[in-house]
Amino acid sequence: MSETRNFVLRDKKGNEHGVFTGKQPRQAALKVANRGKGTKSKPEDIRLRERGTKKIHIFKGWREMVNAPKNKPDWMPDKINKPFVKKVGIEKLEKL
Repeated sequence: MSETRNFVLRDKKGNEHGVFTGKQPRQAALKVANRGKGTKSKPEDIRLRERGTKKIHIFKGWREMVNAPKNKPDWMPDKINKPFVKKVGIEKLEKL
């Protein structure tokens, strides 16, 4: 069993804020994309540093309004936001 890992959201200046968890970096990136303002034509950059490492995972992310699944629960609306991410690469930091 793999453990959940913590990823810290970084902005363009290198400031870190917000911790997102997931078993893989993509899972954490989907959580960030679902809260972001990116669109398919203009995706936002998502930079996640894994806690305890110097690796930065870089994604392009956006969300779209889609129809809810047919077997949705009663409380779920007819349209929902669905996040999408595409991995761009990995950077290594010299120092934290």
